[in-house]
Amino acid sequence: MATVYAKDQPAGFKNKIEKVAIVGAGGQVGKFITEALLQKGHFKITAITRKESKSVVPEGVEIKKVDYNEPSTLVEALKGQDALIVTLAVTVTDEAEKLNKAAAEAGVPWILPNEFGSGSSNDAVNQDTLIGLQKVTIRKQIEQLGTSSWIGLSCGFWYEYSLSCGEWSYGFDIKNRTVTFFDDGTQQLETSTWPQVGRATANLLSLKVLPDNESDKGPYLSQYKNEPVYFSSFKVNQQEMFESLLRVTGTKKDDWKITNEPAKERFERGKSMLQSGDRRGFGLLLYSRFFFPDAPGINPRSNNTDLGLSEENLDEWTAVAVKMAEENYFENVVVPRTTGRS
Repeated sequence: MATVYAKDQPAGFKNKIEKVAIVGAGGQVGKFITEALLQKGHFKITAITRKESKSVVPEGVEIKKVDYNEPSTLVEALKGQDALIVTLAVTVTDEAEKLNKAAAEAGVPWILPNEFGSGSSNDAVNQDTLIGLQKVTIRKQIEQLGTSSWIGLSCGFWYEYSLSCGEWSYGFDIKNRTVTFFDDGTQQLETSTWPQVGRATANLLSLKVLPDNESDKGPYLSQYKNEPVYFSSFKVNQQEMFESLLRVTGTKKDDWKITNEPAKERFERGKSMLQSGDRRGFGLLLYSRFFFPDAPGINPRSNNTDLGLSEENLDEWTAVAVKMAEENYFENVVVPRTTGRS
């Protein structure tokens, strides 16, 4: 496909993103995205929230209240926006679909759908984890509506969250000093911190929409049209996470209870739990699937350089995870959020 240049666009063409709407601006990852956008200083940011929401958003963000049962409120809130960022849970497909339709009606050219996790380029993983299929469905709907283009930001699992929230995710129970290695704990995957997700989003939307002319060889937004963008903070395995934990906590291996479980057996155990109605099994099957030998947790490419992302310090973010575990972040923040919605 021939490259399109800004110089050839009609009068009035705007080669940058200025107005950004975000759903979930006060959420776990949404607040980091919103803060990173604000730090750029050149975006006008609108938080799209429900009429009844008590979510707190950063100062400097306009708030527009909507009712998902009244699509016209969504359309009105999205008029004039250059981009829509959706940070709803990937399982909230009904509202995501309503947002896509409203964005198309409002003429929003770019949508960053509710990805912000592991990529969905592996068909087998999509089938096994289910959420990958939901991501593909949302992407296809955006394309079929014919107005907006999507960009999927694929960052892997969130590092500090996944390390801190319990044995069911990355296999570590920090407070009780136990670890379960999946197989031998050496299968790598890519994982990102919340601030890295924020920086990646803000840097992506700060790119020119099109290259200026034939001599402009820098990255630009349209090169990612209807494509995933891959980035991460670390490429790491469980053994390396454990070594980092030992350094951060000042403990030795003998201070921890260490067990092993085959990743495939763990996946099947989680699947059986979920099928029997125990929702705790979903976390087991989801995380363990990305530690299979086919390495689905390794990105097919890295866009870190194009997004201007620098290397992060593993021990620094392991220390953040330790603090989160000690403060019961998952129990005090995440679990209560499941009873309310942004």
